[in-house]
Amino acid sequence: MKFVRYLHEGQTLTGLAIDGSIYPVQADLAEIIRGDKRIEPAQASAEGVKETEVRWLPCIPGGGKIICVGLNYKKHAEEAGLPVPATPILFNKFENALAAHGEEVTLGTAAAEYDYEAELGVVIGKRAKNVSKDEALGYVFGYCSINDLSARDLQNRTSQWMLGKIMDGFCPAGPYLVTADEVGDPNELQISLTRNGELKQNSNTRDMIFRVDEIIAYVSRYMTLEPGDLLLTGTPEGVVAGYPPEERDWLKPGDRTAVTIEKLGTLETVFKGE
Repeated sequence: MKFVRYLHEGQTLTGLAIDGSIYPVQADLAEIIRGDKRIEPAQASAEGVKETEVRWLPCIPGGGKIICVGLNYKKHAEEAGLPVPATPILFNKFENALAAHGEEVTLGTAAAEYDYEAELGVVIGKRAKNVSKDEALGYVFGYCSINDLSARDLQNRTSQWMLGKIMDGFCPAGPYLVTADEVGDPNELQISLTRNGELKQNSNTRDMIFRVDEIIAYVSRYMTLEPGDLLLTGTPEGVVAGYPPEERDWLKPGDRTAVTIEKLGTLETVFKGE
């Protein structure tokens, strides 16, 4: 199933996306992820609305952890001029970073070197602590498209990347949260990003250094993962920072990006000035 969160006629709703329309369900997405309420397609309202008629909300309810993995594609590590990591590099974002499909994200004056990163998002569906790699995917509720927006000048100001990752709207997520049963193997998905219609990133999650099951097992060794927690799994090569300095064309107001992941749909983001 493809779950969405959206605003329609002043109401915040959860729905199922089916063939270009959204059908509301009588449950909050956080309840569904936790397993407090089970939803089947037949339970959706018979009256839907066109996707073009709603205002999207982030496909993640919020309130949980956002844990990110850095340099998780070999070619991305190489373009960054950094060694391929021996263990996952972890950093975090916060709820203020969540943004919706189609939402305008502000590129403020606090930074200058704004960059995009197409990523596979993994939403946890069951409490996970010290889980094995073999059982890890059984703890996943679903997957979504993410743009891990980054301010490289802030990211590289110190040895800690967090400052360049946590600005408002810096984690667009959506449009859909697709249940794990519909996605199948998350380690075999095409992933791409366009900027103003031009292809900039084009890869497959099979090229990840640490696969989704490995990431879940690793993180759960050190912290308990709860339903609704979001894991970002890294970006492939093609980011602005990977170009020679004289060729770097940082994101600017008026730009549009589109992250497309196989089976998960396309996440569009528009950028504006402060």
